[in-house]
Amino acid sequence: MVTQELNLVEWVNHKAYSLRRWSIIAPAQAGSGHPTSCLSAADIVAVLFFYAMHFDPYNYENPDNDRFILSKGHAAPLLYAAWHELGLITDEEMLSYRQFNSDLEGHPTRRFKYAETATGSLGIGLSVGAGEALCAKLDKRNYRTYVLMGDSESSEGSVWEAVQLAAHYKLNNLIGIIDVNNLGQSTETMLDYNITRYVEIFSAFGWQVFDVDGHDIQALMNLFDKAREIKDKPVMIIAKTIKGYGVHHVAGLQGFHGKAFTGEKAQEALKELEQKFPDAVHYHDDFERKPKHPQKSIAAYTGATTIIEIPISAYKMGDMIATRKAYGVALAQLGDSCDAIVSLDAEVKNSTYAEIFEDLHPERFFQCFIAEQNMVGMGVGFDCRKKIPFISTFSSFFSRAYDQIRMAAIGQVALRLVGSHCGVSIGQDGPSQMGLEDIALMRCLPNSIVLYPCDAVSTHKLVEQMARYSDGISYLRTTRMETPVLYKNDEEFPIGGCKVLRRSENDVACIVAAGVTLHEALKAYEILKQRNVFISVIDLYSIKPLDAATIISVAKSSKNRIITVEDHYPEGGIGEAVRSAVKNENIIIQSLAVRQLPRSGKPEELLAFEGIDADAIVGAVQNL
Repeated sequence: MVTQELNLVEWVNHKAYSLRRWSIIAPAQAGSGHPTSCLSAADIVAVLFFYAMHFDPYNYENPDNDRFILSKGHAAPLLYAAWHELGLITDEEMLSYRQFNSDLEGHPTRRFKYAETATGSLGIGLSVGAGEALCAKLDKRNYRTYVLMGDSESSEGSVWEAVQLAAHYKLNNLIGIIDVNNLGQSTETMLDYNITRYVEIFSAFGWQVFDVDGHDIQALMNLFDKAREIKDKPVMIIAKTIKGYGVHHVAGLQGFHGKAFTGEKAQEALKELEQKFPDAVHYHDDFERKPKHPQKSIAAYTGATTIIEIPISAYKMGDMIATRKAYGVALAQLGDSCDAIVSLDAEVKNSTYAEIFEDLHPERFFQCFIAEQNMVGMGVGFDCRKKIPFISTFSSFFSRAYDQIRMAAIGQVALRLVGSHCGVSIGQDGPSQMGLEDIALMRCLPNSIVLYPCDAVSTHKLVEQMARYSDGISYLRTTRMETPVLYKNDEEFPIGGCKVLRRSENDVACIVAAGVTLHEALKAYEILKQRNVFISVIDLYSIKPLDAATIISVAKSSKNRIITVEDHYPEGGIGEAVRSAVKNENIIIQSLAVRQLPRSGKPEELLAFEGIDADAIVGAVQNL
């Protein structure tokens, strides 16, 4: 037994050396990278992959596999090297690191099939891990989620949002590791090597905390065994390391972050590794240990229903229903039909109406409190584990989590974001609560879709469409105020479509609007009709993708004039989307949008103040 344990330690040491070696070779070949950040964490990663984690590397999608998230994504060569040592990446692929056609990018993305998600913007990994750990609890799975973080990123506020929530939910299946090498990119870290302070802080937040020499293989192995035994709280391991460990002329020194060893420097670094770890270099024992296979979850969740459909709504034309409430009803019905649907809400469930879902499906509703960054990161974790997350808060507050949203888009994550309380039409709460830039923020994301329903029926249908969309971020904008139902319940709302609600042979302009301003456009139509002036009206419920062909066709028969009307700032909103879509068509476009700093007031006062109400539309048409 003693011999076997000794062989195991020597074998893991050999793997750590191999990880370090490739962490020098791959960046040297690329001419760029972060080798010193890899060298500090190589022993931790070696122990995780070749001792601590229970997983089948040859069946990555095994639902009981332990999961690993590299939050310090700049140390990507370590991740790639670990899978290389498992025999799943070739030498040639390792040498393609950072090349255009390679899946081994400078920071991991989902192009690399063994990455849980895209990382690199720091402070995000622990939130993703919390989502995965909650998913394991929901599905009654045994797997644990390991998150490797850097000490510099522990300054990020999103980390502490995740720390609090993980303790709140008692996520004993979440194990974080902080690689404390005390050197950031340009200066020493805030806490330097004050290991005691790290322990005190995380302990105060309700975590089980251990500290360890991050270069002591045996100590790391013992500690990861102990971490798996904790029953009632998440675990944080504070690992004291040396940046550049193994290469003497850079070890522990500032000024080498993000600098690859190239040419003779690379050869010198490799020779230093050989001198530092001679036993690991010359390890030729026959001993080899396969990763511990995961324990099959006996009472595990058997798999989500894949049919995504909801019953036809029961709204009546003319009924006054807020689209935010129609969202809550539709989401709850989705939860009835598909058990992969989960809801995350930022402590505004009675405003977003996510509480309707919670009442019917409490086990799949997750209160994230007022911590939007962590909420979005958790949604990424749920998506990683095959769930369909709907994430709701006020539209204005998604801007707080935009980094997480941007990284989710880079990671090709299918998040469904629902922003309520958009625009000045929310009224007296004032400008801090008004989402007026959200369309712009969501439009610019790769593969995103942006939807803005005007009534309960279209909301109902579009929520169903969002659940089916899995190619990227989908965003639904909902309204605080009640608006009348315009459509019959059997009306269809395909993504990328629009609805022509008014049209004649005598139209002098085409009004393109969505949400609240669509109702203002219809009011303007009636006013102008009384004056024997006719306009066409388009409901642009799908802002991205946008039905350019229909808009162009209607505009051509409306004297080549378009007036866009939106409860949003002009930059990046509906007006700019339409203008881009109809370019080179010889169409005159005027945009009515929120151009003054809003204030508190009644919705009708604010719509008039910003020049986006029915009277403003009438005036714009007459001025043509």
